[in-house]
Amino acid sequence: MKDPQIILKVSLLGDPGVGKTSLVNRYIDEIFEKDYRPTLGVNIMTKDIEAREIGKKVRLVIWDIAGQEKYDFTRKMFFQGCKGVFLIYDVTRPNSLTNIKNKWLKDLRQYSQDDMKFILIGNKNDLQDQKQIAREEGKKFADRINAIELIETSAKEGDNVNRAFESLVSIILGNST
Repeated sequence: MKDPQIILKVSLLGDPGVGKTSLVNRYIDEIFEKDYRPTLGVNIMTKDIEAREIGKKVRLVIWDIAGQEKYDFTRKMFFQGCKGVFLIYDVTRPNSLTNIKNKWLKDLRQYSQDDMKFILIGNKNDLQDQKQIAREEGKKFADRINAIELIETSAKEGDNVNRAFESLVSIILGNST
């Protein structure tokens, strides 16, 4: 692929262990690592894609931001230049959805641009027997917080991972062209 014509920075936010890194690894390298290793600070990865709707090459710069509280004080600098965000919860852990409202959404609104585009992601949807947050509950929550949409994903199985990234890119480009 030629050099990209557009560079887009997107960030992933959510509690530790909700699968932020797993989603990025699945999207970029098509892999899933079973063992959990917490992100330290931030991981930055890139993927060059073709944005068919506008016929341009795009470099997606993905910031996988650590969820641990010890990184709270540095998190605001990670929003500079950011064009879109995934707010991610684990469908088996109701408190991770509660923390979207009580912590992550507050960070997003405090440190980002007013028109920041964000998608709510319910990850680990492959764990149906352990699922505690119904899709309808996630959808109502997404509507309440003005998320563009709710997408349930499985980083393990790869379900809806590409769709989530493609949707966010499309929304960002649709609003910037």
